[in-house]
Amino acid sequence: MITLRAATPDDAAAILAIYSPYVVTNAVSFETTPPLLREMRARIRTAGDILPWIVAVDDDSGLVLGYAFAKPTRPGPAYRFAVETACYVAGELEGQGIRRTLYQSLLATLTEQNFTQAISTLTMPNDKAIVLHEAIGFKRAGVYREVAFKNGQWIDVGLWQKTLSEPNTPPDEPKGFSEVGVVRG
Repeated sequence: MITLRAATPDDAAAILAIYSPYVVTNAVSFETTPPLLREMRARIRTAGDILPWIVAVDDDSGLVLGYAFAKPTRPGPAYRFAVETACYVAGELEGQGIRRTLYQSLLATLTEQNFTQAISTLTMPNDKAIVLHEAIGFKRAGVYREVAFKNGQWIDVGLWQKTLSEPNTPPDEPKGFSEVGVVRG
């Protein structure tokens, strides 16, 4: 059985163990070297009470199996209603539905928080990620051509967008993550 819960800075080592192979072995991550443990802790802390970080934990072993999070799409208060999303699972657990479960929970949580748009940036080509994103309601929003350089090659970056809720005018302010908690998708 898997439990979804809010990540804490104490989860940073487990999260880093999941994320580092994505940085080192392929172009899925846009980083070229894995962050340090203190940097990962800082990322979780910096999210504060607005931007959720969610972990999937194996009930029997207590191991973190994957994580999903949201971050600002762009700087500036006018962008506070939209977020960029990402989700990673331990490599050996690919294809077991954990990423989809995490992602659906993240999106449901963001919706409950009053965010209106979720954006995901995907290196291209990336058929598995595109299939997942489109299956959970993302739509292709555009492509930046040859904007990332990693592993000796130029990479296109695709943009996928999901409307979480129709924006009101004026918009409802985002609620705190602690107020909403982890919502199952």
